[in-house]
Amino acid sequence: MIGQLRGVIVQQKAPMLVLDVNGVGYELQAPMTTFYRLSEAVKNGQEPLTLYTHLQVREDAHQLFGFFQPRDRQLFRELIKVSGVGPKLALAILSGMDVETFVAAIRHQDVKSLVSLPGLGKKTAERLVIEMQDRLKNMFSVSENNDVNRAQDAAVVDFFTESASQPVQEAEEALVALGYKPQQARQTIAKLDLKDVDSEVLIKSALQSLVR
Repeated sequence: MIGQLRGVIVQQKAPMLVLDVNGVGYELQAPMTTFYRLSEAVKNGQEPLTLYTHLQVREDAHQLFGFFQPRDRQLFRELIKVSGVGPKLALAILSGMDVETFVAAIRHQDVKSLVSLPGLGKKTAERLVIEMQDRLKNMFSVSENNDVNRAQDAAVVDFFTESASQPVQEAEEALVALGYKPQQARQTIAKLDLKDVDSEVLIKSALQSLVR
């Protein structure tokens, strides 16, 4: 089992990135909450990055997932234990909500917020609320007010300087990869009316809009 990797990013196209570890390139899928926490130097391959990993072994493929913090990986592992929740959906959940927000939604039985995530229907959301209650009880300590946590997350986000059209295309592709329909992705990004920003700003703003 591969528990963690440390290397430099040589390629990225959310939610995928390639981490060069001593000359070996590992392709990983990561939630957008991981991308948001990366500094510009790390994104540009100028500084090394440590990701906590989970290896999913299937008959037709081995998939590697990377997370910025151990608790993100821990929640991912708990999510995929729930019936009807596979790695792709778990990744979408962690992209649309940070750990604190998800745990708060489970504790408050906020099914409405959960079903706003891509690919998550009402029955699966209700199952999550039931099955995750006990699992999360001793895993995380979450404040009732997440404003401080969100502010801290936002403070560590650095951005690329990209062309005007490329960020929109990359943001749409990332949302589709996370499970949203192409038309929904295009309409959501268009409604944001954000100019001269990079793809990660667009993705984060779109996800915040979609999970309201």
